[in-house]
Amino acid sequence: MEPRLSFVTLVVADLAASRRFYVEGLGWEPVLEAPGEVLMFRVADRVVLSLWDEAAAAAEIGPVTRGGTPPVTLAHNVADPAQVDAVLDDARRAGAPHVSTAQDRSWGGRSGYFADPDGFRWEVAHNPGEVGRIVLP
Repeated sequence: MEPRLSFVTLVVADLAASRRFYVEGLGWEPVLEAPGEVLMFRVADRVVLSLWDEAAAAAEIGPVTRGGTPPVTLAHNVADPAQVDAVLDDARRAGAPHVSTAQDRSWGGRSGYFADPDGFRWEVAHNPGEVGRIVLP
């Protein structure tokens, strides 16, 4: 198997709320939308973020559990430290229920976090190292 990721699928409790947050709040444009079922965004070359309604997901993958902070984070890297603060401000204006203050990190970069309506945490980071350079367009 090649080391490749094609889809990241998040099972969401309220697809309409997720749509308001990502489309109307953050300004993302869907590449596919099946109302009440799924919403998809192209987030990188050959990578799709899929927001899947909980009932539709459970019918295919089985029971979905909820509670606490999901044990996964998503990341959006930016080219300079000031952009970290700007993206966190965008998330706050979009209605993110949790937004942390950006901080300079011991690893040499700057980052902060916001949560989407289902509590999925997004890291917004400026990473001045080699790995940071390979993830930017």
